[in-house]
Amino acid sequence: MSIEITKPAKSRELAWALDICNKAGEIAMDHLRKGVRSEMKADDSPVTAADKECERMIREGIAAAFPDDAILGEEEGESASAKPGSGAGGNGRKWIIDPIDGTYNYARAVPIFATLLALEQDGEIVLGVVHAPAMGDTYWAEKGAGAYKNGERIKASTLRQLSRSQFNFGALDRILKDGYWDGFTRLVSATYRQRGYGDYLGFAYVFEDKAESMLEVGVKVWDLAPMKIIIEEAGGRYSDLSGGQSVYTGSCLVSNEPLHDEILRILLGR
Repeated sequence: MSIEITKPAKSRELAWALDICNKAGEIAMDHLRKGVRSEMKADDSPVTAADKECERMIREGIAAAFPDDAILGEEEGESASAKPGSGAGGNGRKWIIDPIDGTYNYARAVPIFATLLALEQDGEIVLGVVHAPAMGDTYWAEKGAGAYKNGERIKASTLRQLSRSQFNFGALDRILKDGYWDGFTRLVSATYRQRGYGDYLGFAYVFEDKAESMLEVGVKVWDLAPMKIIIEEAGGRYSDLSGGQSVYTGSCLVSNEPLHDEILRILLGR
């Protein structure tokens, strides 16, 4: 694993984002200790009181610290300041919130969950934080400043042999439903090791040179936004599965640089 110990510089936005995510983690852990109950939303995904409380706290923090910025969150949608089309504020900025990524895990006291927060500027993700309080880990990146885990610089794998690589993936039912099953099975055959960590953890292992790739489909922008900037600043690559690099298509491949094109080719049957 490649780790470079540094003193990362933090912009005002990043310092604020790290602090607010830490506060969200404290809320999530307090609810977890007391016991968590979940209910199902209209889209058949679970939500808890902690999801709602964390997002409300982050939204209030954004409104106080960056009043001209728009907000998009999993539980409350777009803020009133969001402009039609981009959904950004008049200054081109938008914060994207997933208060608890991995709510299903969280509701069953599985420690693989995290608060995800990203800042989009003029359509580009420029800052991302992944805070996993039960695991004691925080990942972050800011455009041009590198990627970090708990204050230490992290870099993606440089492995060039797909046959020796580890391939991570999210929910199998979504991979099947969205039509990627044949490509998925080709990647299972082409790689050395396969693990369905899912949620933030599958991405995090690629960020820090513990795996070479992560496939996720059928998700939302708040699940993907911080992952894009972190992998790019760690020296890896992000692609959606529609031929671009959008965090809005609901699918992505995150991988190290040397294997990215080969993995995409096998997955998509090119």
